[in-house]
Amino acid sequence: MITQAYAASHPGGGDIFLQLLPFLLIFLIIYFLILRPQQKRVKAHKEMIDSLKKGDTVITQGGLIGKISKIISDQEVEIEIAKDVKVKAVRGMISDIKK
Repeated sequence: MITQAYAASHPGGGDIFLQLLPFLLIFLIIYFLILRPQQKRVKAHKEMIDSLKKGDTVITQGGLIGKISKIISDQEVEIEIAKDVKVKAVRGMISDIKK
């Protein structure tokens, strides 16, 4: 049993900041180790996609390597993967520009 003197000297609520501190620390760790690097990768990929031009050699997420022969629209490009073999690809599916 808890005595009345002990209960009076230790209020049940405690400091709310100290109770939330572990959750705040976990959120900060997740933000700096997972969310922030992912946002940087997404931004870099968008900049790469926006800078595509005719003649760039690209690698798609499916593993195809080809040269951009035509920019169809903001969402599509035409890629020549072999002589006289052209495919349409969604710009977002281009994973890298081969140098």
